[in-house]
Amino acid sequence: MFDALRNFVSELASGDKQAGNFADDDFRVAYAALLVHAAAIDGEVSGAERSKLVTLLKQRFDLDDGAAEHLVERATAADAKAVDLYHFTRLLNETLDEPGRLRMIETMWTVALADGAASEYEDNLIWRVSDLLGVSSSERIALRQRAAAARSGGA
Repeated sequence: MFDALRNFVSELASGDKQAGNFADDDFRVAYAALLVHAAAIDGEVSGAERSKLVTLLKQRFDLDDGAAEHLVERATAADAKAVDLYHFTRLLNETLDEPGRLRMIETMWTVALADGAASEYEDNLIWRVSDLLGVSSSERIALRQRAAAARSGGA
């Protein structure tokens, strides 16, 4: 157990995670793939959505510009190969605690609302992901309102 912890700390200290070495089973790829899917599901990724997506990933995972762009590339490829959402949500359920899952849904709303409004496709996607992550509809609605308030400067 101590060896696993030591290896984890060593990886973080050596910069492997920062450098953009994202394995297929890295929860960050699953996290980013759901955000990419939210941005693209309405048929077009606006500049505002893409910018917000990259900014959120940089903040969430403490990445530099290059690593964030690489993560978006990996996530886009993973999203294109995916046949459903379960692969991503299963990995997130295994990795994230309840506050982390709530943060994921709020982040999806933030991306979806980056261009001013969430489409019915974005709304449906976030509803499905919320369900798969065990986030209640009342929490999902509250997180949407919080993301909308933050976007308009109210929070």
